[in-house]
Order: sequence, then C-alpha cells, then structure tokens
Amino acid sequence: MNYGKYPIILFLLALLFGCVDSTDDQDIPEENSDRKEMLKFWAEEMIIPSYAAFDQDLQNMVISADQFVNSPTESNLQTLRNTWVQAYVSWQHVELFEVGPAEKYTLRNFYNIYPTNVSGIESNIASSTLNLNLPSTYDQQGFPALDYLINGVAEEDSKILEFYTDSDKGEDRRAYLNSLVTRMEVLLNQVITDWNGPAKEEFISKTGLDIGSSTASMVNAYVLYYERHVRSGKFGIPSGATLASSGTPNPEKIEAFYKQDISLQLAKTAHQAFTDFFNGNANGKQGRSLKSYLVAIGAKDPNTGKLLSEYINEQLTVISNLLNGLSENLYQQIITDNDAMIQVYQEMQKAVRLLKVDMTSAMSITITYSDNDGD
Repeated sequence: MNYGKYPIILFLLALLFGCVDSTDDQDIPEENSDRKEMLKFWAEEMIIPSYAAFDQDLQNMVISADQFVNSPTESNLQTLRNTWVQAYVSWQHVELFEVGPAEKYTLRNFYNIYPTNVSGIESNIASSTLNLNLPSTYDQQGFPALDYLINGVAEEDSKILEFYTDSDKGEDRRAYLNSLVTRMEVLLNQVITDWNGPAKEEFISKTGLDIGSSTASMVNAYVLYYERHVRSGKFGIPSGATLASSGTPNPEKIEAFYKQDISLQLAKTAHQAFTDFFNGNANGKQGRSLKSYLVAIGAKDPNTGKLLSEYINEQLTVISNLLNGLSENLYQQIITDNDAMIQVYQEMQKAVRLLKVDMTSAMSITITYSDNDGD
C-alpha cells in the first residue's frame, strides 16, 4: 500500500469542500440581498404608489356616483361615466399585484370579472337579502357591473335616466349602484391599509425563492395575470383563439362591453403596466426588477446566447406594436378583422412561454398555479 498518496488526496478533498463552502457563504447571502432590494423597490415604489394613484381615481368615481344617486341627471350621469372610465383605466395598473393583501381579499374577483351577469344584477336589485361576499356574485359587481348600469341598461341616455327615476324600482336601482361603488371603496381601503401596515415589511422580509416567498409569489401572480387575464381574458376568449372557445369568436365577452371604445385602451394600459413592472419602471424611477435580476444571474436563451431579459423585452415590444394596429373598439375589431386579434393572442402566448418556462427556470421558481383554463 502506497501511503504517499494520502496527503495529495486529503489536499484535494480539502480544496473541494473549501470551494463548496465558499460558494455557499458568499453567493446565497448576496442573492438574498439583491432580492430584498428588489422586493423593497416593488413594494415602496411600484405597488403602494400604484394603489395610492388608483385610490384617487376611485374616490373621484365614488363622489360622482354619490352625486348621481342623489340627483340622477344627464350631467351627473356623464360625470359618473367619465370617472368610471378613468378609474377603470387606473385599475389596469394594479390588477397585476394580486399578492399579499390583494390576494387575501381576492380583489380581482370582486373588481373585474366579465362578462357581467345581467340577470344576476337584476335579481340582486330586487333582493332584500343582498350578499356581495358570495363567490356567485363575482360577475355581478365591480367595473363590469357598473359598465352595464351606467352604459348598458338602455341605448339612449334619456331611457337610462328613466331606469333610475322610475317610481317603482328607481330607488332600488340607485341603491344597488351605490352599494357596488361603496363595496369597491371598502375593499380597496382594506388592501391599502394592509400594505401601509405590516404587509409591506413582511413582503420585503421573505427573500427566499421557495413556495410562499415574496419573489415566488409575485412571479406566480405576475405570470398568471398575463396568461389568464390579459392573453386569454382580453384577447383569447373574445376572439375564439383559446381551445375552450373551439374557434368560435365571442365579441360580447370583451372587457367594457357596454363602452366598447375603451376596450383597446384598457388592454394597452394593462400590457404597458406589465412591461413596466418587468423593467422596474416606476413613475420616472428605475429600480431592481425581474429584468435586472435575470441579467445579474446571467440568464440567456440557450439557442441564441442572447440575454433572456432582452428576448422577453423584444417579445413584449412585438405585442405593443400589434396592439397599436388594432381598432380602439375590440368588438368591432373581432367583427371586421379577427385575425389581428388572434395574432395578438399568439404573440402573447410566446411571451407567456418565455416568462412561465424560461424565466422561472432561470430563477429557480416553481409555478404553483394550475393551467386549467383550456387554452
């Protein structure tokens, strides 16, 4: 037996384990620190300020709704419509933040499930036991229900006013409209209060990548939002591009069906908010983001060697350009040239793959939601 070999073997083993320990001690804390700075920027510069801005627009809608309920005139109706549009557009900047308090209160479910359920709304108006907390009432409240109540109950404004001044049912109808707006105000106040309380520090402190960590939760919410609520909700289902639609267009399922000329504006605002979040663009400020994180870890497309963040941004730009070519009325777009809608859906699907597969794999994040929407 040659004992002279042992010092060499021991030296190599010590060197090997020394290298592993050094990597664990240096890289992981640095990555945690980077994620903490990213989470801090998300919370303090993107999420909380976006909710504050949305709250201002929602408060304007609350005030105009109160004025209309107390005095249902044509002027007050138009003011309510204008503030509803502004608040609906503003909502597109916060809908993607379905984490923490918004997830806790399931804000999206109470704010923006469409198409709205007209028969359910009419039943609610006539009911003496209204309970808007029930999941069965998701599609009977929020922005889509208000869309119907201020734009869709009749074709002419004079008839809409008669709907609310009717001697028999007018008071109940105004009361229901008021209850919807009040509920939206209460829910948003709960979300904002939580974010301005312990929720912010809790969010920032969960710096890991495990299930339940803030980065993993935000990435899951972010990708889910784009996949289901932008790609499918705004384009796939109305155009009939999803497998569940079997190729049959459903133009009546666009967002803001009773105010069709803002449907593209809502979609473009949502896509831009999504893009800004990826790049860490917040009201003129540039901060830590998914883009900067992917760059920091050297994530690249395996086929081209291009930075994954560049690849994702190029795809988001392709989608932006396609959106710019659509009619502001997506209902009419589907009727006249549905292929353009389907093309947007297809390009959004490419973005979903980059985000859901390539980005999450590079970041070692597990997708925890199920792909059960049939598309």
